[in-house]
Amino acid sequence: MDSNARAWQRQDLAKLFLEDVRGGIPLAAEQIDVLLRVVRHAIPGVERLLDLGCGDGILGRTVMGEYPGATGVFLDFSEHMIEAAKKKVDSGRTTFIVQDLGSKTWIQPVSDHAPFELVLSGLAIHHLPDERKKELYQEIFDLLKPGGLFLNLEHVSSQSALAEGVFDDLFVDSLWSHHQKLGGTKTRDDVAEEWYHRPDKTENILAAVEVQCQWLREVGFQDVDCFFKLFQLALFGGKKPE
Repeated sequence: MDSNARAWQRQDLAKLFLEDVRGGIPLAAEQIDVLLRVVRHAIPGVERLLDLGCGDGILGRTVMGEYPGATGVFLDFSEHMIEAAKKKVDSGRTTFIVQDLGSKTWIQPVSDHAPFELVLSGLAIHHLPDERKKELYQEIFDLLKPGGLFLNLEHVSSQSALAEGVFDDLFVDSLWSHHQKLGGTKTRDDVAEEWYHRPDKTENILAAVEVQCQWLREVGFQDVDCFFKLFQLALFGGKKPE
């Protein structure tokens, strides 16, 4: 297990993300709306889905809410994240797996449930080295049914210091607003200090969305596109040929 996995297995980091960060992600509702629209247009239906790096299951359970007959596999290498997902996901339709995407062995317990019409990932793959990202995209491709869809809602790199600075400013404002709605007393400066010195920052290995879309094309995905982008937040993916 690599150092990134060990860091995110910490309960304090999982708690920090679930309680203090995820609710403050800018335009989070709009991102999920776009994701659902892409799913509806790209594939006729969802019987089985896979949510990689699921956190508390927000992406997978949202899709399962749209497709009441769907079953899901929710995978994360943090047991604390999996426990959070179990509290929010219909366990009768779901399999939970603790595995590290940094190792190819994650496929073994998942393959029994394949193939999938839909594979999702949210804010997880950017923790992997670029070579491992490319390998993972091939592994995801192999687990999809012909015509299946992969969507990655991800933290990507900026092409300029300008864009990175605007992104950080927006994220701090959004986090501060979220904190205020929860009744917190932190100032914006407090929130900014925590953001710029967040404990997981060193775990990020960001890649440009354009580069990752090219990796998907090289694997064999079709209809590859970036469907949403807000500075360093992007939704991108593609389909496995029929």
